[in-house]
Amino acid sequence: MPLNTENIVILAIESSCDETSAAVIYNGKMLSNIVASQIIHEQHGGVVPELASRAHQQDIVRVVNASILEAKINKNELSAIAFTRGPGLLGSLLVGTSFAKAMALGLDIPLIEVNHMQAHVLAHFIDEPQPKFPFLCLTVSGGHTQIVLIKSHLDMEVLGETADDAVGEAFDKAAKMLGLGYPGGPRIDQNAALGNPDAFEFPIAEMPAYSFSFSGIKTSLLYFIQKHGQEFVQENIKDICASYQKTLILTLVRKIKKAAKELKIKEIAIAGGVSANIGLREALKLEAEKQRWNLYIPDFQYCTDNAAMIAMAAHYKFLASEFADQKVSPLPRFQL
Repeated sequence: MPLNTENIVILAIESSCDETSAAVIYNGKMLSNIVASQIIHEQHGGVVPELASRAHQQDIVRVVNASILEAKINKNELSAIAFTRGPGLLGSLLVGTSFAKAMALGLDIPLIEVNHMQAHVLAHFIDEPQPKFPFLCLTVSGGHTQIVLIKSHLDMEVLGETADDAVGEAFDKAAKMLGLGYPGGPRIDQNAALGNPDAFEFPIAEMPAYSFSFSGIKTSLLYFIQKHGQEFVQENIKDICASYQKTLILTLVRKIKKAAKELKIKEIAIAGGVSANIGLREALKLEAEKQRWNLYIPDFQYCTDNAAMIAMAAHYKFLASEFADQKVSPLPRFQL
């Protein structure tokens, strides 16, 4: 594809946790999005930070080259290099940050830092339909559970978040306790689809305003397992998953419903890894019909960690001339 100096071509790198990803965006249109997942964590029942950073080191050159090749561009045509600065695992972020800085320096082009959670929200602007401003976004992942007010592409306000565990962690830890393995969220979702969501009852934490808490339901599940024993659990695994998932979803839907009603906003979106959960998607679709919301759910490939969302965020930051310098370093607790 012939490019001129007016065209904005950005290579984006995502390495916040256990996916090494690179994407190329051309004037707001995604040309490639390559993701290398790390299967090594399955045997440990969760992400091991040291192993994750090593895997990023092994995969990043291959993934970046594959992304540039698929985009059918030359690296000398790039306008900028974008990367995830945080939040995430320090070792993993360091790999992506160092690579991006070195490549930008070598090509003598600008560097763009991106907040991972901001990028999850902006994944909604990769494809049509796109939400209209202002809108509310429920961002749900292994590390975050937030309700965010989106005023523009680069103006976002966190209205409420979890006081302890994220909902993604509540899924993963439950799966580990139930012997379902890793990744836990999808496995609970699969079992829940075949179970009775009203078979068992788990508590919903009452939190002020738009805040969440998921530590209590995890403890409740632990006591449930201890009380009934592993044999009972395995015999009723589908009903347990369905009941547990129902409680998590109900907690999320109640809060976004409250925010939408009080702020009088009908544009509602969901983002983050847990937005791939089928049960949550269906529950939000049903609520959207009742409340007459315009609901936006990203394509599955843009729910979990990926560089396309980093590229989308970087595109808007490029237009706003928001660039980083070579002194930039990772921020594992990067606030939105």
